[in-house]
Amino acid sequence: MQNFTFVNPTRILFGKDVIGKLAAEAAKAGKKALLVYGGGSIKKNGVYNALTAALAANGVAVTEHAGVKPNPVLSHTREGIKKALAEGCDLIVAAGGGSVIDEAKAIAAGTKYNGDVWDFFSGKPAPREALPLFTVLTLPATGSEMNSGCVITNEATRQKYSTQSPVLFPKVSALDPETTLTLPRPQIAYGAVDALAHIIEGYFTTKDRDVEITDEVVHALARAIVASTERILKDPADYNARASMMWSATLALNGLATCGYGGTNFINHAIEHALSAIYDIAHGAGLAIVMPAWFKHHLATEGPARLEKFGHAVFGTSSAEETIAAFEAFFRRAGAPVRLAEAAIPADAIPEIAANAMGLIRMWGMKHEQPEIEKILRNAV
Repeated sequence: MQNFTFVNPTRILFGKDVIGKLAAEAAKAGKKALLVYGGGSIKKNGVYNALTAALAANGVAVTEHAGVKPNPVLSHTREGIKKALAEGCDLIVAAGGGSVIDEAKAIAAGTKYNGDVWDFFSGKPAPREALPLFTVLTLPATGSEMNSGCVITNEATRQKYSTQSPVLFPKVSALDPETTLTLPRPQIAYGAVDALAHIIEGYFTTKDRDVEITDEVVHALARAIVASTERILKDPADYNARASMMWSATLALNGLATCGYGGTNFINHAIEHALSAIYDIAHGAGLAIVMPAWFKHHLATEGPARLEKFGHAVFGTSSAEETIAAFEAFFRRAGAPVRLAEAAIPADAIPEIAANAMGLIRMWGMKHEQPEIEKILRNAV
């Protein structure tokens, strides 16, 4: 077990009717908020009305920045920064899923920076200052509501890159499972895939495999994600399943599930970022394609031990091959693609995808070469 430092400063408000409590916390940080949200689903599920009313009741004025894409883009982020500066916003409030929260983080950092916000994503120093951020989560998936990272796509260069800094932790995040009751089935599926992807990266790439407590945390989260998703698909009104899924997805990437591991990397995410940078597919859909393909590569290069342990604990399988099949079966039941063709991505695009992935692989310091990435992707044909 490796040395580690675990710090997570985000305050979580969990359960029914917590949006009003978030507004009261936000009012302590400032009086003019940039409200960041996506395509308008928060106006259908009641979040918009509840949040804006609560902010107004607490003396917080709102400037709206709507239209965040499922894969948030640089041009819209820049627009948000300009708007926040022009309106004199002194805090950011994000309402939505990980894409909305990620763009809100980039805006929060960009408003306190003299240069272009893309600098933070292209290898220059990470943000040192940011406006205080408060989030209302409506789509469990990315864990962005309780971590210090964010991902933005530069649509001009087709680069989907990330940045990370302690100043990007949300101050307070409100997690009300009732806000997820109207999620479309594809978003339920992709959220589950994304949450699983976060915990498998450290588990399977760690160089220290004698970290029993963290292994058990990963197993428990994976079982909860799978079981909760199955229950939600059977009964979308199952509040307790929604609550379990929401908290599991948050814990999957708040730092807890890698404590004690060493030498880990996010290779599946690096490959997927290339898929969605080029084809603009949902992040969870891309991960559902990449993960089984990478598992086959992992089995060939690292052996069956880790797959066998995970599969036995989570799916009740007895072999590495059965574990991979169980992942694919779960993804299919949820409604996610597991092959490139199922997402309308042609096999002859593999070299281009792999070449794109190498930019992030180099930036993240991972020791992989393009032929290996192409080999992994061919497992998804």
